[in-house]
Amino acid sequence: MKLRNRLTEYIRACFTGIWIESYEHQEVLTEIAALCRDEQWQLATWDIDAGLKIPGQPDPEASGSDPLAAIRAVNALATPDGTAIIVLQNFHRFMQSAEVVQALLRQINAGKQNRSIVMVLAPVVQIPTELEKMFVVVEHELPDRGQLEEIARGIATEAGEMPEGNALQLVLDASAGLTRMEAENAFSLSLVRQGRITADAVWELKTQALKKSGLLSLYRGEDDFSHLGGLTALKTFCRRALQQPSCDDPRKRPRGVLLLSPPGCGKSHFCKALGQEVGRPVLNLDVGNLLGSLVGQSEARTRQALSVIEAMAPCVAMIDEVEKAFSGLNGNGDSGVSSRMFGTFLSWLADHQSDVFVVCTANDVSKLPPEFGRSERFDGIFFLDLPGLEQKNQIWEQYIRLFGLNPEQERPEDTDWTGAEIRSCCRLAGLLDVTLLEARLYVVPIAVTAAESVEQLRTWANDRCLDADRPGIFHWESPRRTSRRSIKHLSSIN
Repeated sequence: MKLRNRLTEYIRACFTGIWIESYEHQEVLTEIAALCRDEQWQLATWDIDAGLKIPGQPDPEASGSDPLAAIRAVNALATPDGTAIIVLQNFHRFMQSAEVVQALLRQINAGKQNRSIVMVLAPVVQIPTELEKMFVVVEHELPDRGQLEEIARGIATEAGEMPEGNALQLVLDASAGLTRMEAENAFSLSLVRQGRITADAVWELKTQALKKSGLLSLYRGEDDFSHLGGLTALKTFCRRALQQPSCDDPRKRPRGVLLLSPPGCGKSHFCKALGQEVGRPVLNLDVGNLLGSLVGQSEARTRQALSVIEAMAPCVAMIDEVEKAFSGLNGNGDSGVSSRMFGTFLSWLADHQSDVFVVCTANDVSKLPPEFGRSERFDGIFFLDLPGLEQKNQIWEQYIRLFGLNPEQERPEDTDWTGAEIRSCCRLAGLLDVTLLEARLYVVPIAVTAAESVEQLRTWANDRCLDADRPGIFHWESPRRTSRRSIKHLSSIN
C-alpha cells in the first residue's frame, strides 16, 4: 500500500500520533500536501530552521525554532468540523527533552477531541518509552521499478538517452534500493559521462550510497564458478534454483543456503562467485555494523538493512561467519540486543517474499541455535569438506595459472590442504620466487593446527548436511586408529 493510502486510513481513523520513517522528506511533504488539498484538511509544517509554515498563508508572527510552540500550534489550526495536521521534521532530535515528551503526550491525547494530528517525519524511529503506545509508525518505502523507470524517463528526454529492452532492465536492477534523489543523481551522472543512461554509473553511485549507510557493502567481482574448483553439487543446486522460471512466483522462490565447513574451504569465495554466475549483486551484511549505542538503535538498523536488501532484489545476501555475528546469543552482557536482532533476522528469513537468496557461512555449528537451520529458512545446509584429490587438482591448476608459475613443477603432497592453503602456497612461490615444494615449508594446514575442531565438525555434519561435492547427504567415517591394547593383543598372538 502506498504512503498516501496508509496516511489517509490513519487520519480518517483519527490516529493522532503518526511517525513517518523516511530519508526523503520533500517527497513525503509533497504527498501530504496533495492529500490535504484533496481532503480539505488544514496543514502546517515545522522544522528547526524555517519554523512554522502554513501553506497558502503568511508566516505567523510566532513562527520560530521553539519545538514546544510548534506542538501547541496545531490547536490553533483546529476547527470544529475539520482536521488539522502538523508535520514536525527531524523531531527525533528533541525527544530527549522531558518537556517535549510531556507536551506531545498531552497534545496526542487532546487531538482526539478536535481532530488535530501530530506527524513526526524523521529518518529513524526513536520513540521514548512514554510515547511508544501513542504513535503508529509508517515507513516510506523506497521507489519500485516502475517509479525508477518514470524518474529515468523524466531525465532522459532526448532521443537515444533512454535504454530499452534488456539494457533498461539492467539499469533498473542497478538502481533498485536507491532513494528517488539518489536515482535521479545516478541517471544524471550517467548522461553527463556517457550521453545515455547506463548501469555502470548507477552501480558506482549505489556502492557509495551503501558505504555511507554503513549497514551493507556491495561486492562486484569478475570471478564466476569457473574460477572456483570443486563444490559441484552446491554449484548445480544454486544455479538451478536461481535460474528457474519459478523464481517469479513468490511461493516458489529459493530462500538460500547455509554453508558449513572448516576455514579456508571456499564458502565466501563461492558466495561472491554465485552473484557473478547468475547475474545478481552480492550484498555483504556485517552484523557488527548494525550495533548502535542508543537503546533500540541496533534493532532499528537491522530492520533498515533488511529493508534495503529487499529493495535491491533480485540479489544475493551474504552473512559471513554467522555464528560470530550473533555471538551475544549465549549472554555476554549486551542486555539481549543480540537476541532481539537475531529474532528479527530469523523472522525475516522465514517470512520474506522478496527475491533475495541468502547465503550464510559458519565454521562452528555448536554456536548456532537449532531453530536457525530449520526448513523454510534455508533450502539446504551444505557441508564443504576439505577438497578431495580431483578438486585439489583443479585448484592447483587454477592458482598456478593465476600467479604465473611453472605448471610442470612438482607439487607438494597436500592430502589435508584447503583451497586457501593451496592459494597461499602458490602466492608465496610467486612472491619469494621459489618452487612450490620450497613454498610449502611456509604453509601449516588447518587440518594440523585445528585437527580436533575439523574432526568434530565432520562428525556433526555426518548424515546431517548435504554434500557440497556430490549429490546427496554428506557421509564421513572417522579413521580407525589401532589402540595400544589392540597392538599388545596382536603382539601376544604372534
